[in-house]
Amino acid sequence: QVQLVESGGGLVQAGASLRLSCAASGHTFIPYYMAWFRQAPGREREFVAATSQTGRSTDYADSVKGRFTISRDNAKNTVYLQMNSLLPEDTAVYLCAASGDLLGLSPRPTLYDYWGQGTQVTVSS
Repeated sequence: QVQLVESGGGLVQAGASLRLSCAASGHTFIPYYMAWFRQAPGREREFVAATSQTGRSTDYADSVKGRFTISRDNAKNTVYLQMNSLLPEDTAVYLCAASGDLLGLSPRPTLYDYWGQGTQVTVSS
């Protein structure tokens, strides 16, 4: 079992930056692929970014490429999402997810076993 707790969300203006954190506990962190998803009201859960166990491999949704960066610190059992040049359409609840079974990076939420409660990000225009 892995417990995930997100933090770092907030209300910002368009063009600002935020850094989200996801702290993992309850099990060894290193074997897990980690990802960020987001969900806006009335919309399906959307893939944002993913990272491999070492952090050397990453993947991003087209909508955030060049603006967001996913990283992880295995010594701190934490994964981060640095979000720059935020847009109003980035407004959503951001959720951290973990999978111990993946053979590669995946944007499919159904393949992730553990989820945090989410942190709200609101970007005003």
